[in-house]
Amino acid sequence: MGMRISGTGSALPDQRLTNEQLEKMVETSNEWIVERTGISERRISNGETTSQLAAKACMAALGSAGKKPADVDVILVATCSQDEFFPCTACKIQALIGAGQAAGFDINAACTGFLTALGVADAYLSSGRFQNALVVGCENLSHLVDYTDRGSCILFGDGAGAVFVEKSDQGGILGFMQGCDGAMGDVLSCRSDGEDKIRMDGREVYRFAVRTVPICISIALEKASLEASDIDLYLLHQANLRILESIAGRLGVPMEKVPHNLEKYGNMSSASIPVLLDEIVKCGKIKKGQKIVMAGFGAGLTYGACVLEWN
Repeated sequence: MGMRISGTGSALPDQRLTNEQLEKMVETSNEWIVERTGISERRISNGETTSQLAAKACMAALGSAGKKPADVDVILVATCSQDEFFPCTACKIQALIGAGQAAGFDINAACTGFLTALGVADAYLSSGRFQNALVVGCENLSHLVDYTDRGSCILFGDGAGAVFVEKSDQGGILGFMQGCDGAMGDVLSCRSDGEDKIRMDGREVYRFAVRTVPICISIALEKASLEASDIDLYLLHQANLRILESIAGRLGVPMEKVPHNLEKYGNMSSASIPVLLDEIVKCGKIKKGQKIVMAGFGAGLTYGACVLEWN
């Protein structure tokens, strides 16, 4: 017994921060940012909290699935930018959407968080512990960005994406792989001792991503008894266009199979994959029976990949 994604949703702040605006804040240029990252603008919260964005995405996913908050068994939240240390974001979402019967907790695997939470949901549903779950990746990274650091402030944006999953005897997750390399944790960090700003060694993160993600995907594909060419779409963490192109090249798949929206939203950490998934679903680009890969990497350093049959 596996699971299927029966509803998707997303929520994005209205406020945009363009490359041209960043030119006035830090020594950079639109051309430099686009050439190195592919990003043209990102969404920035204007008072919306992480839990508020997440609650909107969850309600959209429930609406897409034809479900009500009272139907939810458990809320699994992936975030590294929660409103506060506690209560956890899942509990705040439960109250905001009125899912009073649902259990819930947060998971912090940074940009790999949504995939990690999806894996937990699959394990819960497969074991019979729960019949369904709301899985949401949500971030409010703008308050953690150092806007004097030209290497990192150009990358990050805010947003939330969610899916409603339920038990199914058809399709679902065919292969899954996740891991971490804690010895490299310092290359991407955000401390909690008063210096709570994102610090990143961009070159090392790039090297890690282009080396590790293709291997991770290959292992997940092997577990699913599939080849890279069997996959219809690759939904990868939206960190950098160069990284996406490099991963595609190493896997030997065309960029037509690697959709991206980072040019509009930047790097939304755990929210990037579910927001992209919601856009692809709404555009009708995923059809029943197609096989997709979702894969990501992030602070930790964490990584993960999931092979899914869309049903």
